[in-house]
Amino acid sequence: MQEKTDYRPQKFAVVGAGPVGCIVAAFLSRGGYEVTLCDVQTILLEEAMDPGILLSGTDSFQARVAKVTTRVDQLAYDPPDVVIVTVKATALPIISSALEGIVGEGCYVVSWQNGIDTELVLAERLGKKHVMRAVVNYGCILDGPAKVELVFHHRPHYLQELDPDSKEAALGICHALTECGLDTHHTNQIRNMVWSKTVNNSCMNAVCAVTGKTMFEVINDPIVSSLVDSLLKEGVKVARANEMMLGPDYYLDCLDYIKDAGHHKPSMLQDIEAKRQTEIDYINGKIIEYGDRAGVPTPYNSTLRSLVKALET
Repeated sequence: MQEKTDYRPQKFAVVGAGPVGCIVAAFLSRGGYEVTLCDVQTILLEEAMDPGILLSGTDSFQARVAKVTTRVDQLAYDPPDVVIVTVKATALPIISSALEGIVGEGCYVVSWQNGIDTELVLAERLGKKHVMRAVVNYGCILDGPAKVELVFHHRPHYLQELDPDSKEAALGICHALTECGLDTHHTNQIRNMVWSKTVNNSCMNAVCAVTGKTMFEVINDPIVSSLVDSLLKEGVKVARANEMMLGPDYYLDCLDYIKDAGHHKPSMLQDIEAKRQTEIDYINGKIIEYGDRAGVPTPYNSTLRSLVKALET
């Protein structure tokens, strides 16, 4: 049961009109909240207002956002209560800089992204008091502008404030997201959850990106799947060396989860195919970074990061 709060946000801005951002914007809009969708690509925004964002798959409905803009700094003219950042982690330095003139008293920014330490990039410019981190549990594909297929949606999602003084606001945001169908629970274990998800992602995303195979194809190839296993063990070792709490059965639970992977192309493979920069530095790259801190060698993650970087260029 969620804790009670008097904080009731009404106006949201979603930065990023890719599949992850469209899903958040659609659910919030359907829930009656005023949503501004922001992206530099005009083609992704036009249909979000009319006829609306169309979701299919595990959740199917259509919802129109109230406003769109191609510039984050334009949000200052009608400041939102909450900004949900869903862009790739590689864009965070630019986004956080643009948000400096918008974020003030009573305004909060949520990192609704993959990867480790994304919230810290935002907090470096915006301050911890205004920044929160979420762990999101859905997989999606952009079928076209404002058209998204939800491949899976494993509720609930989780959210935590960086500054204890912002807990009341975090609870209010969780309430709003839950009320509109994106069931989101408040937690005090977000860092452990981020690592739990990222280590799981690190052993599949990069392998799919390099091989061009779906998750199902990777896990059912005995040679390639052995690489997945080595990456998983290496990530677990780094997490535990840095005192992250993954749980006693994490390795076995991950194997069970991976075995159920369908014919889904993870986001990193989608990025490679679209010739976009990937989030490898915030996933496998962070495992390498934290491995160096703790004196744990990371040969598998280092190799996969190098291969993905080679494909990016």
